Amino acid sequence: MRKRFDWIRHWGHRRDDIVDHSESPYTSDTECSEEVISATLSEASQDEPKTDLNEVKGHLEITLLEKHFLQEELKKLREEETGIEILRQELERERCRNIELEQKLNDILNARPDDSPSITPKASPPNDITAGKEDAYSRFQRLLFNYLGVDFNDFQLHRVEEAPEPDEPLSARRLTENMRRFKKGLRPITCFLHDLSALSSWYSVYTTAIAFTIYMYATWRGWTISMFLFLAVLRLSLNYLIARGWRIQWSIVPQVSEPVEPSREDLTVSEKFQLVLHVAQRAQNVFGKMADILEKIKNLFMWVEPQLTKKLYVALGVSFIASCLLPYKVLGFMIGVFVGVKFFIINFIFRTCPKLRQRYDTAHIIWTSLPTDLQMRERANPSTGRRIPGATDDGGVRYYNTKRGAFHEVFNLPESECPLAVCVNGWRCCLINRGKKTPADYIRNGVLYVTNNYLCFECSRSSSSKRDKVIKLVEIIDIQRYKALSKLPGFGTGISITTPSTLKPMVFGAMTNTDEVFDTILAQRNHAVVMEATASPET
Repeated sequence: MRKRFDWIRHWGHRRDDIVDHSESPYTSDTECSEEVISATLSEASQDEPKTDLNEVKGHLEITLLEKHFLQEELKKLREEETGIEILRQELERERCRNIELEQKLNDILNARPDDSPSITPKASPPNDITAGKEDAYSRFQRLLFNYLGVDFNDFQLHRVEEAPEPDEPLSARRLTENMRRFKKGLRPITCFLHDLSALSSWYSVYTTAIAFTIYMYATWRGWTISMFLFLAVLRLSLNYLIARGWRIQWSIVPQVSEPVEPSREDLTVSEKFQLVLHVAQRAQNVFGKMADILEKIKNLFMWVEPQLTKKLYVALGVSFIASCLLPYKVLGFMIGVFVGVKFFIINFIFRTCPKLRQRYDTAHIIWTSLPTDLQMRERANPSTGRRIPGATDDGGVRYYNTKRGAFHEVFNLPESECPLAVCVNGWRCCLINRGKKTPADYIRNGVLYVTNNYLCFECSRSSSSKRDKVIKLVEIIDIQRYKALSKLPGFGTGISITTPSTLKPMVFGAMTNTDEVFDTILAQRNHAVVMEATASPET
């Protein structure tokens, strides 16, 4: 092999003697390559013996490769020349366009009377009448601009396209900060609603009596609108004094100071995770309430419940006829008296007597009877429906339903036992019964409920009640937080409950709102123990 390379190296001086037919203008690439190969082979056969044909072939391969590389470079150079030519053409077009735009801009600037009033258009010279009109118009426009600052060109319509706002990435810190800002911004509205509720419920008898007297006197004199405007001005004045540093508290209900939130830097990973889940749960509840309100209003106007919408239809019809027949002064007096009596007297009676409210408060009956879209879907498909409160019968007893039927029938409890308000829909969790050995009985997924006297767990994998758990609250010996691993930070995401009938504590884990569940069970258990202790001496 080394001899072969040496022979190819010394063959260089013979390459010059071979005629390069590829440079002939009368031959193609294929013909050139064939003639070159035949000539080279013939010369190689004359000068060298037949044993050196392999070396000649290697030399020819190197030559062909060099030719191929040179052709590729030539193609690249031609492509670059064409690209440069295209860029030159585009540059010329842009220059022409720039010249045209500059010419149009100069024409517009020359046409404005404020910039160059002495320059006349390049069109045919107008007659004296049109010149006089243009001069008068330009003088009038100049006077308006000088005295009023109004330019007619400012009234031209220009379509402005607003760029879409970029979405911020999800961040736990940003989420908690936005929820805190939302709560802080909503605080004045909630305080105002609490004050109205306190006035309506006669929280302070003297304050409500004075407010009722002033309101009815203003309504009698026809000063209702003036009174509300005066209150708005007074509130703004008090806000100004508060902003200047004065300590003024104008609230019927005393404000309760909120607990100081711990610093975000001192929290562990588990506590930060619990904080994010708590914020997400609050946002879910707020959006759910807002969606319920909007869906009820929509269903009221869309005749989903014809009997309820018919009452609104009749009320609007009577109000329309009264507005057409009665003078506005009399109509305003009637509306003001009705609102005052309804707000200060009727609402107080309905709040103190719930049975009267359920029978005669038309607005409350309509609002509570209106279904949401979710409730309508669950009525259409009761088998796949979520756990929601049932209807109210004539006696005022509300029945709650689970996935398998009525709540008291599933857990074999009296009708008076129903879930608390905080767990009407139940808490999703899993029951870890460490006293069982089989996997099916060791972990069960289901829903946890708390009633006045019982702790109920409904298993979601069985259609019978054999796997359900019903624990009496007074029988709970100990209730603590539970961690699957002691090395994990935080207080844990489970609750362990000990009763005399269990060998090992039962654990309810995999909860997203462990704090709320723990506080509810502990408070209700303590309340049940106190109620049993107070009832035992009487018996």
